[in-house]
Amino acid sequence: MANSYKGTMNLPETDFPMRANLPENEPKRLEKWENERIYERVLEKNKDGEPFVLHDGPPYANGPIHIGHAFNKILKDFVNKSHAQRGYFTPYIPGWDCHGQPIEHMVEKTLGPDKMAATSQPELRRLCREWAEKYVGVQREGFKRLGVNADWEHPYLTFLPNYEAGNVEIFKTMYLNGSVYRGRKPIHWCKRCHTALAEAEIEYGDEVSPSIFVRFKMDTMPSVYEAAGVTGEAWVLIWTTTPWTLPANAAVSLAPDADYVMVQVDGVNMIMAHDLVTSVAEIAGWQGFSLVSDAAGEPVVLKGREFCGMTYTCPVRRDLKGTIIYGDHVTLDTGTGCVHTAPGHGQDDYLVGLEFGIPILMPVDDNGCFTDEGGQFAGMNVDDANPKIIEWLREEGTLVAERKIEHSYPHCWRCHEPVIFRATDQWFVSMDENDLRAKALDAIDNQVTWVPAWAKNRIGSMVAERPDWCISRQRSWGVPIPVFKCAKCGSTVATEATFDAVIDLFYREGADAWFTRKPAEYLPADTVCEVCGCTEVLPEKDILDVWWESGVSHTSVCRHRASEGMHFPTELYLEGSDQHRGWFQSSLLTSVGAYGVPPYQSVMHCGFTVDEQGRKMSKSLGNGIDPADIVGKYGADVLRLWVASVDYSQDVSISDGILKQVSDAYRRFRNTFRFLLGNLNDYDNSIMAEVTWDDLEPIDRYVMAKTAGLLREVEDAYAALRFNAVYRATYDFVNDLSAVYMDVTKDRLYSEAPASPRRRAVQTVLMNVLEVLVRVLSPILSFTCDEVWEHFPPAIRALDSHVCNVQLAGWPKVSDFTPALPADGGAAALAAFEPAMAVRDVVTKALEDARTAKTVNKSQEAAIKVSAPAHVLDSLRAFDEAVLEELFIVSGVQLEEADELSATVMPAEGEKCPRCWNYRTLGGNAAHPDVCERCGNALDAMSCSAE
Repeated sequence: MANSYKGTMNLPETDFPMRANLPENEPKRLEKWENERIYERVLEKNKDGEPFVLHDGPPYANGPIHIGHAFNKILKDFVNKSHAQRGYFTPYIPGWDCHGQPIEHMVEKTLGPDKMAATSQPELRRLCREWAEKYVGVQREGFKRLGVNADWEHPYLTFLPNYEAGNVEIFKTMYLNGSVYRGRKPIHWCKRCHTALAEAEIEYGDEVSPSIFVRFKMDTMPSVYEAAGVTGEAWVLIWTTTPWTLPANAAVSLAPDADYVMVQVDGVNMIMAHDLVTSVAEIAGWQGFSLVSDAAGEPVVLKGREFCGMTYTCPVRRDLKGTIIYGDHVTLDTGTGCVHTAPGHGQDDYLVGLEFGIPILMPVDDNGCFTDEGGQFAGMNVDDANPKIIEWLREEGTLVAERKIEHSYPHCWRCHEPVIFRATDQWFVSMDENDLRAKALDAIDNQVTWVPAWAKNRIGSMVAERPDWCISRQRSWGVPIPVFKCAKCGSTVATEATFDAVIDLFYREGADAWFTRKPAEYLPADTVCEVCGCTEVLPEKDILDVWWESGVSHTSVCRHRASEGMHFPTELYLEGSDQHRGWFQSSLLTSVGAYGVPPYQSVMHCGFTVDEQGRKMSKSLGNGIDPADIVGKYGADVLRLWVASVDYSQDVSISDGILKQVSDAYRRFRNTFRFLLGNLNDYDNSIMAEVTWDDLEPIDRYVMAKTAGLLREVEDAYAALRFNAVYRATYDFVNDLSAVYMDVTKDRLYSEAPASPRRRAVQTVLMNVLEVLVRVLSPILSFTCDEVWEHFPPAIRALDSHVCNVQLAGWPKVSDFTPALPADGGAAALAAFEPAMAVRDVVTKALEDARTAKTVNKSQEAAIKVSAPAHVLDSLRAFDEAVLEELFIVSGVQLEEADELSATVMPAEGEKCPRCWNYRTLGGNAAHPDVCERCGNALDAMSCSAE
């Protein structure tokens, strides 16, 4: 009998498939979007909206995209699509960093040493450009597959003429205002890559280094010790972890206000800090030592500054004299309190050397080998020199102690080899000329919003402590330093006129012209050296730091491409957390240095991707995950949902196990959409428009109010860039919707007559839910939501207002809900129904226990007695018994007063209706005696007869 009524039920009907088959179907949808020109159409739709520009930080064009790229680009897509959906004008021009050593290195490696030696600089640059173009194409396709909307056909590339000219425009401004200068100072130098490195190009790793204690012979005995009766030679005992820098020694630095004493060991008199005598004695293994004392037996003590000006013989270059000085950088944490100082090999050494006029010695060449100034170590690589120097000091009798220490040491970010500090002539951005540091810090503190807020402290401390920025590199593939050198006297030739000529040249022909044209071909005819009057000039050979290049994108993109909707400053920069010392900082310094303002209003950072154990992904560990593999197995929407689910401000874990969990969550969203679509197939907007708030039943009003609350919560979360809050709010909502409303209302949806007011009420609620979910989830589940949009009820799809793509549909508004919510936004409906929802939890638990005990099978077989305190019963009695029966999905409800809330399961009265399966009195409709009255009336409405 039950089967005979199946055809009379309003069962769900939709072509929206249960199985997504995303890997196969998403590429087809990408083709559809391309045919629709969806990026351009969204811009056209929002052209009069408030602009919101997320300026893309350029990934490096060298290899396919990795999971970190995917994480970052999908986050950006969330930002752009959520703003576009809310009506903002959101042009997004993707970019690529195409210059720099890694590409040049790969081309060199591909050519091999013989071909490389025979390759001209213009030819090398052409090959580098082709390499970059290849991987721009590879990465672009990878990003498009993720569903990212962008102006993919017109990206910005740092080798394009327009972009290269922007470098010169910023350099011109900062050079002419004195912020850019040429100087000789120690910088990070990679002897493998043969170039200077900025702090942003340094990564730190542990190294084991020699720690040595060496005595330097002073020229005279300090008079205070002579007066104390000390005879013989005086020595100053230094400590260093870089023995290879000893050939460049020019000074010894002491702590100015620390106490220093003379220690006597085996007839040797050595000066060192009083506080460190015991620790040094233990390291050196001194069996006995004494301190030079006065007549009262107290150690003779001098402050560090009192030694200033005393001289000694340099430890390796015995023909040179060094000077004892003092500096605040000297601490008494370890060592001897006497610091070997080589101004050519360290920033602190350089600064203190400047203060005291100490010469800069540099006996190390570009290859990391000693020059003739390295004395007996000339020609030796500095890595090989350490043990040789230590052994030589031992033979000379000046090595007091040696041990190994493990410490953090700077490495090149490209080749990952340890770098050296080496003084060379380089171009720098001064951090303090024109108050660049102070202005940048003010921008960080007062002009920029940081997401998360604590990032302000991170970049602030970096800018506060950073040295002058070395912006020159000794490579071929990049934008040249746009200045000239006098062919006669070597002075720099750089004027407003020469800069303008170079800017014009680059706009017309690109930076390649620098290497193929002679300066006389494009410089003004009156170009002359202001020092000697010579008219012949030579182009600078160094190129700009790639961080400078990417940093000036605020000009080369945001200002140059204003006709495409870009503007300066932009609303947002978004990159990985490492960019606080990289692109965020280089952009800030060049913008503040040239224009006096930051290039961005807000900065948002994301963490790194790690595996399930929190380990950084690497080839050696074999724990990397290719986004192409994820998309091929799960689909891009699952990867996008994973991005939405995590706290992007921290390092985020990803693995196949995690993706399987996300895939389960995706199915929950998809199944919810399928339920909504299946039960709205006969939805008629004209009929539903007649449904009023009063026509809705209490649970309908409750869900309408909850949906309005969800919309407000999600809108706030998107505005705050809290995408995991969007995920959590929507996921919790569909879970609750599935567990309660969708379950509760199946009886009305399936069993009522198709056009019954009670069924139409549910459909009205479901349509509002669908309109909200499909639009607010579109920025995240872009493929799926567009698929849902295509499967909207036929009556809706037939409307002229139904656009071709959900991305053009706009943001849902509570004010557009049908029926309209009351003035309180449904707050009263929520408050009234919450107690019943709490009771439902207790009832559900009682029914689960009854099923376990096999006293009931289906909940409709049961009646429920709710025992509760009076105030709970009052809230329940505000509703008809039928409302509670539907909410609890039972066939009867009794209420009784008790001290505590509980539910008792009882057998239902009546007979099982073969159509709706509820237990009711059958035969209430004479025309259909075998079913309950409600089902009989429904059959009448459908003009059906009982079989």
